[in-house]
Amino acid sequence: MAKITIIKSDIVYDCVSDTITRAATRAGLGFPYECNVGECGNCRFELIEGEVSYLRENPPAITERDAERKRYLGCQAVPHGDCTIKVPLRDHYKSKHLPKKTRGVLTEAIDITHDIREFRFKLSEPAKFLAGQYGLISAPGVEGARAYSMSNTGETGEEWHFQIRRVPNGRATGSLFDGMKIGDSLDLDGPYGMAYLREDAPRDILCLGGGSGLSPMVSISRAAAHSAALAGQNIYFVYGGRTPRDICGEEFLRELPGFGERIHYTPVISMVDDPTSAGWTGKTGFVHDVAEEMFGEKLANFEVYFAGPPLMAQSVTKMLIKAKVPGSQMHFDQFY
Repeated sequence: MAKITIIKSDIVYDCVSDTITRAATRAGLGFPYECNVGECGNCRFELIEGEVSYLRENPPAITERDAERKRYLGCQAVPHGDCTIKVPLRDHYKSKHLPKKTRGVLTEAIDITHDIREFRFKLSEPAKFLAGQYGLISAPGVEGARAYSMSNTGETGEEWHFQIRRVPNGRATGSLFDGMKIGDSLDLDGPYGMAYLREDAPRDILCLGGGSGLSPMVSISRAAAHSAALAGQNIYFVYGGRTPRDICGEEFLRELPGFGERIHYTPVISMVDDPTSAGWTGKTGFVHDVAEEMFGEKLANFEVYFAGPPLMAQSVTKMLIKAKVPGSQMHFDQFY
């Protein structure tokens, strides 16, 4: 067991067979992070004393300049013994439900589209989560965990459901789609993420999703629809795909109370010239353009949640900034 000391504070926490970031989060500390898989770089810390090694060799978010300054990624750094580090803790990163490691048994696997499948896992030990949060899945035969958002709501934490899009030639999704059978089990870790439903926000809700971003938007919509605190708020769900066969989500919203009254669904396709798009009568273009067209100056009146491919997330962020939506009303976890 290693002890991690944060300089210029009286904080010392234990790290047992874990990364420096995740051990801190499990201890209830506000250690900065976002993706948890070495992609975003938000969990950088400076190593003052001690030695660490990485779970993932050469993680993308680290640079030569970081290495020269002894800066490491906390989500990938495993201590070899006691360490002293420098990192700015923030209450924003404290988790209401402390993440835990558990096992999940696959109970159902349901195809949603040609490349999105819902995997339902029964947990060996309940782990509650907030709608919109994500967990880390250790797919069989794949080195390193992958981050996927839950699609159900986590009041009991007995089950975690994931709506996952198959990535062409992806090792993790290949293992899940082709290798997992009902009754198989794997390691899960979580919950993580700050893009969770804010039940204390007084504004209407706008969910923007595309491709792999379906799952957290469904979770948020489900929780918001049943939240007594949000009973007076409308929920707008805009979901984008390349062609009609990529479109989904409406079936889950139709199950919720208030669909068509306070819950509104808008599908969007971007590849209008594709032969399979013939006959499409809905919105066309990109999710951020359609959202801007639909709501314009009213965007600043929404609590906005979004998830999807990196380019989509970047475009949505620029659109919201242009519309002068306060940063406190924009919720997105950077790991897609």
